[in-house]
Amino acid sequence: MNQHEKLNYVEFHSPDLPATKAFFTKAFGWAFTDYGPDYCDFFDQGLSGGFFSSDQMATPDAGAPRIIFFSDRLEETLAKVQAAGGVICGDIQSFPGGRRFHFTEPGGNELGVWSDVDADGQKIA
Repeated sequence: MNQHEKLNYVEFHSPDLPATKAFFTKAFGWAFTDYGPDYCDFFDQGLSGGFFSSDQMATPDAGAPRIIFFSDRLEETLAKVQAAGGVICGDIQSFPGGRRFHFTEPGGNELGVWSDVDADGQKIA
């Protein structure tokens, strides 16, 4: 549902659109709608968005925001990301109220995944 003055859509660069689409389909079950060879979008993923062909990518080192997923089972999600071709950027890290990891997808965009439960499935206080 579109809401006045709320975040609604995010767009990512990708130098390899087919690899980016394949990764998100395998890791997270996303479906895409293609609008020509250089643009596709996704929806129903918490926030809708798209990918477009570009030689650039979104990384925090380049000043881009990092988009963060939520997971009830962080280790399982990490394994899915790796199996789909994502590259994990360091070990799972704890922070007050949760744990997280960062990864890059085949198009080079860096994202993260966080959870509010520990490795045993217990809620982190």
